[in-house]
Amino acid sequence: MSALAQPLAANLVQSVDWLAVAPPAIAAVVALLVLVADLFVPEARKPLLGWASVAGLAAAALMLLPLLDADRSTFCVRGTHACSYTADRFTLVIQLLVLGGALLAALLSVTALKDADKRLPEGEYWFLLLSSAAGAALLPASRDLATLIVALEVASLPAFALVGLRYGDRKSSEAALKFFLSSVTATAVSLMGISFVYASTGTLYLTQVADRIQHVDGQLQTLAQTGVVLTLVGFAFKTAAVPFHFWVPDTYVGAPLPIAAFLSVVGKAVGFSGLILVTVVAFPSYADVWGPALAALAALTMTVGNVGALRQQATRAYSAVRLLAWSSVGQAGYLLVPIAAAAYSDDAEHSVGSTVAYALMYTAVNLGAFAVAALVGRTRTANRITDYRGLYATNPLAALLMAFFLLCLAGLPPGIIGLFAKVTVFSAAVDAGLGWLAVLMAANVVIALFYYLQWTALLFRAPEGEPVKHRLPAPVTAAITLTGVLAVALSGAPQLILRFADTTLF
Repeated sequence: MSALAQPLAANLVQSVDWLAVAPPAIAAVVALLVLVADLFVPEARKPLLGWASVAGLAAAALMLLPLLDADRSTFCVRGTHACSYTADRFTLVIQLLVLGGALLAALLSVTALKDADKRLPEGEYWFLLLSSAAGAALLPASRDLATLIVALEVASLPAFALVGLRYGDRKSSEAALKFFLSSVTATAVSLMGISFVYASTGTLYLTQVADRIQHVDGQLQTLAQTGVVLTLVGFAFKTAAVPFHFWVPDTYVGAPLPIAAFLSVVGKAVGFSGLILVTVVAFPSYADVWGPALAALAALTMTVGNVGALRQQATRAYSAVRLLAWSSVGQAGYLLVPIAAAAYSDDAEHSVGSTVAYALMYTAVNLGAFAVAALVGRTRTANRITDYRGLYATNPLAALLMAFFLLCLAGLPPGIIGLFAKVTVFSAAVDAGLGWLAVLMAANVVIALFYYLQWTALLFRAPEGEPVKHRLPAPVTAAITLTGVLAVALSGAPQLILRFADTTLF
């Protein structure tokens, strides 16, 4: 072997830090075990696959605890600081969000599969859910563009199948097709952008891209700029930012309700963590390009999302799910604000911390709202907003928690954590000099108050006709209770989340 080849070969030798990669690895291994076990488990014992999946996600989340002591990196190039996988504070917070959200979606799925009466194949369902969770947990740890796009697709591809998995449901198939076409378009655009970035910089590692893209040859300048723009456009699709949001309402309605909850939280975590990594870590020198673009997207997204939610008719079939879908688009606009502010701020990581803090609040309360929607949907399959009228008369605890979740999303007391999270995002915009965006955000919060309060008031009105008693299965009860306790605890001690906005994350 030549002297030149020896160091190159040595660089290919990788030492794997198994503890660092444990959270996504456990989810992936359990997915494979569940798929194989499905071949041998008799039909009467299929529910065991669901509980095994819940246990696997809980184990993956618990493996975050040993990683709290220090940052860990693996799959690194020898002699450099370039690594493909890094378990730093940002990674652990997003992985907690992803695995916690997947765990709650899994609890809702246990009951949903039982109610589906074999229209949802259990083995395939759990395999796809765990696979998507594994990809979503891998993404925030990715520190090169190749791993980033692979993690993005591992999270996305199973989600297409989950949306359209219900047998003989045309609505579900149409939703899956819309979701698939939009996501494939996003991936194609992202891959083209990444290929341009690689061609102009000669590297895929985010930190090296950040250094080299500032000094590309004049002949490659246009190629690098195009690559940055295309990469950002691709990730904007993944975050459901307007005008790339058209798939959201129909996909949420067509998907099984636990999968809609999963997409509303875990899907957003995937898109926003990827967007943070490519903007703040890989392309900081292009802040003058992505800053104004993301500010405009944030303004458009929050406005269109809230107006769309405001226009929902309470008597229309699936109006409750549609309102939550449009609300999630509006919330995506708020999440974009601090990322845009990072382009104008001297402390970009502090701005990103505001997005992370808001995402943690949104995860807890939005999953709680979907959990109550899953409860009501068991007896009211059309899941209209009017179906929630008089919920307090039949299920006082569910009604009180639903009201609390909606008030948190609106940012009104006693939903203190929602109020504080919105103030944190608002402050990030003001501190970055984006006063116009802060004013627009305030206007959108007022718009959102109307439809959140309208739904909240309906919960306590006298029911029309004979009240429908909603039976509380144990998994749904657990999901509602967990999210309720978390939301109440965070409102009592908001510093548990808001401290992420006051410290650096990377």
